[in-house]
Amino acid sequence: MKLHELQSTRKKRKRVGRGMSSGSGKTSGRGQKGQKARSKVRVGFEGGQTPLFKRLPKRGFTNVNRKNYAIVNLETLNQFEDGTEVTPELLLKERVINNQKDGVKVLAKGELEKSLTVKAQKFSVAAKEAIEAAGGKTEVI
Repeated sequence: MKLHELQSTRKKRKRVGRGMSSGSGKTSGRGQKGQKARSKVRVGFEGGQTPLFKRLPKRGFTNVNRKNYAIVNLETLNQFEDGTEVTPELLLKERVINNQKDGVKVLAKGELEKSLTVKAQKFSVAAKEAIEAAGGKTEVI
């Protein structure tokens, strides 16, 4: 058996409603009349019964303007050398974060022993104080 001798195992799609000689013309395999013979039934339609999405309780709302930040803790910043300028691009390159999302937010979990210049979109108040206490700088971009 050679690669060019292989045959596809895919089943060919049945083309319905292409004339009487096709074997499934006229009603196209839908039978006669009735709801299932019609072209459209709304998604979630339950025959007039109150649909599930209306029966379930509704709570809260989705904020379309919500910003989703990539979180970085102070303890993870200790891997950088003293005096390093830590930017979102550097964090991505060093695989501290997987993607930037809507920005990077620095939180104050752990202790910072290095003096770093940290550039990010957001800082928690405690993180900002901890970075400056370690002799570093914070810069909002």
